[in-house]
Amino acid sequence: MAKHGDNKQVAASARKARLRNLRLMRAFAFVVILCTAFVAGFAVRSNDALLESLGFAALLESGDSTAGTAASKDKNTYNALSARVAEVEDALANDSLDSYDLDAATMSVLDAFADTTEDAYLRYYDPARYSSLIHDSSGSYAGVGVLFSEYNGLAYVVDVFDGSVAQAAGVRQGDFVVAIDGDRGQEWSMNEATASLDRAEGDTVVVTWRRPATLEAEGGEEFTTTLACSKYDVKNVTTSLEGTVGYVKVRQLTQTSADLVKQALADLGSQGALSFVLDIRDNPGGYLTQAVDMASLFVKSGSIVQIETKDGKSVKSATGNVATDKPLVVLVNENTAAAAEVLAAALQENQRATLVGASTLGKGSVQVVRDLSFGGALRYTAAYYLTPQGRTINDVGVTPDVSVGLGGEAGSDNQRSLALETAQSLARE
Repeated sequence: MAKHGDNKQVAASARKARLRNLRLMRAFAFVVILCTAFVAGFAVRSNDALLESLGFAALLESGDSTAGTAASKDKNTYNALSARVAEVEDALANDSLDSYDLDAATMSVLDAFADTTEDAYLRYYDPARYSSLIHDSSGSYAGVGVLFSEYNGLAYVVDVFDGSVAQAAGVRQGDFVVAIDGDRGQEWSMNEATASLDRAEGDTVVVTWRRPATLEAEGGEEFTTTLACSKYDVKNVTTSLEGTVGYVKVRQLTQTSADLVKQALADLGSQGALSFVLDIRDNPGGYLTQAVDMASLFVKSGSIVQIETKDGKSVKSATGNVATDKPLVVLVNENTAAAAEVLAAALQENQRATLVGASTLGKGSVQVVRDLSFGGALRYTAAYYLTPQGRTINDVGVTPDVSVGLGGEAGSDNQRSLALETAQSLARE
């Protein structure tokens, strides 16, 4: 199992090296623009609601404008991009006969700046794009019948709903979004793809997809679909009683997931469940607070997750709201991501569950969005998830106790079958 994790780290390092080389080449093309733009005063203020919803209230302090101003006093042309560009802009303002478009220059410079970093999730949103990103959908979701996840900052399909227009058009799990209505001017993140389709409710959208051989693979066949956007009423938590085993499937970690799972455990227990299977395969994550609350339904006390930021590490512990002490099996796969990986690792390392399936995605980073004083916003990686024992999740994932592929005949699910058998045997011990 350790060898598999090492291979994922080597592959991740290779991908980062390729991205870095490509970005450096792109950044070089922007040198001329860089010398005519002004990005001094990269003052930001935190998106408090977003940070709090993710469970990172402590990061709000890092957005304090007073601290940022004090730090800027120490910047000079030897250690700060903003100071270097400011010096060039001052010279051009005093002596040059030329002029430039400030907004266009800002976009180009910040894109080039982002391309020289190793943060695959770093994005600058101009005011128009940021406004569309935070579009208020009043809690409803419209789309084309897929659930998105994100890999290296790119949106891909993690689930296709039965009977959806996407399924009819041949969209499959693993397809990446390349363009929506012809817009190839950006790399589409999960939030951007979801927000764009949400706004298109009742309309028809043209989506171009890329189908690589694996998530890590570059290239792949592109194909275009014309799809009608509408609301899809798909239950986030579904249950069934399989003999004496209560089966609970969770699609995403939404704001109500923990409460729904708690109710499901009670209902299945009243029906005679002696053990449980929690299926979080193809779960792209969501709210960290929900991962903590859901883990706390099974773990009485102790650490659930460690969070690493520039200021150090903090720990989130079990809430004490235990719902059951019955045996538990957790199903995971290569699309189990982010907060869902936190949940899996917490249950495994607290020796509360047996993990069955395949190693998880390894998306253990946390992105936040900060408004910029000159308009728009910046999205970047601000923290990493670590397991209760301090092990890295990012680019490594969580390795199951029992590894098994889907296998079998078409339509069969070996992972689910083995999980149910394991849960049943644990109940007899």
